[in-house]
Amino acid sequence: MAYSELIKNFEKVRSYMKEFYIYGLKSREEFSTKSARTYDNEKRRIESYLSDYIRFKRDKTGKNVFISIDSRNASHNPFFKVWKAKSFTDSEVTLHFILFDILKENQQGISLADILEAIDNDYLSIFEDPMQFDESTVRKKINEYKKMGLINSTKNGRSVIYTLAHEDDLRQLDDMLNFFSEVAPCGVVGSYILDKKSFSDSVFCFKHHYLTSALDSEVLCTLLEAIYDKKSVTVHYSGKKTDLPSVYDLIPLRIYSSVSGGRQYLFAYNILTGQMRSYRTDFMSNVKMGNVCLSFDSLMEQLNSAEKHIWGVSIKNMEKTEHVEFTIQAGEFEQFVIKRLYGEKRCGTVEKTGSNLYTFSADIYDSSEIVPWIRTFICRITHISFSNKTIEKQFLSDLKKMYQLYDIGGE
Repeated sequence: MAYSELIKNFEKVRSYMKEFYIYGLKSREEFSTKSARTYDNEKRRIESYLSDYIRFKRDKTGKNVFISIDSRNASHNPFFKVWKAKSFTDSEVTLHFILFDILKENQQGISLADILEAIDNDYLSIFEDPMQFDESTVRKKINEYKKMGLINSTKNGRSVIYTLAHEDDLRQLDDMLNFFSEVAPCGVVGSYILDKKSFSDSVFCFKHHYLTSALDSEVLCTLLEAIYDKKSVTVHYSGKKTDLPSVYDLIPLRIYSSVSGGRQYLFAYNILTGQMRSYRTDFMSNVKMGNVCLSFDSLMEQLNSAEKHIWGVSIKNMEKTEHVEFTIQAGEFEQFVIKRLYGEKRCGTVEKTGSNLYTFSADIYDSSEIVPWIRTFICRITHISFSNKTIEKQFLSDLKKMYQLYDIGGE
């Protein structure tokens, strides 16, 4: 069971999770800006959520605690647990169980007036010092559960009749939910559904299982809602080199998820700078919804047009592209190489330019992003050129150093 000191501010727990899991090996001394009590409280919370994955290591600085997870053996994302620790008062818990008990006893439906009468006469009367639930409080709680799909309402004359929502048998969706909850953005939704029923163990295992994106679910959900409603957002954004966040007013346009690293990015228009660029969702916090953006559709058209020249998530200058071209050689029985070249070309083109020779070319905004992919063909490249001569010089210099390292002696 999760640690009983339940949380109100998820951003605090999210921050500590990233410190322990992503950066790792944090000691108490490294949290110099926090009190020892704060450190112990947050550490205890994390241990309660992820007790099976807590490890520690001793060195000259002392005891360092970190989280160790082999994602290949985790069929269910353990970080979903942190979303299931809710903050509530004693009266909220009491009202929750009373409401559902009343609704279960009245399967045909019951009005708000009768619910209030049942609360006073059948439930609170047994307490020596009973809690008080006025009509406004009960109505707000019922409306909250209606939005969650737990309670239905129908009109009966001047009265509104409330009933428990019908629970569908979701077992036929077992495999779909197990898969969705682990790979889809905001997969924690699928995990909540899985908690409602007794499902069989997942049949899936993952070679590349990107677990930490679960911590960004709240940020991602708000951004997706803003995109759907064509609204702006205000976000706090902390980069790698600073602990003090910048505050940006953005018009979110599209979410990109890396299939190679699991990292999630937001493509957005920065209202202050007038530029379109990408922002890492794990650097974002305190995302607040803004006003409807009248220029949303035109900005989306600009992004759709720009995507023809985006290799990864970088746009250095939308007014200028950089040309990249290289030729590889593949033997007669090496069609798997050519198939891979075609399958991974993204916004580039591939053309057969000779016997067993194939040329890739692309015009992109930032040619430095494509270099790691080009390196995977390095032993087959017969010719390469970049319009950005700085990138070309660096690439050839790295290649020369590799030859020297292995004492190959090439140019």
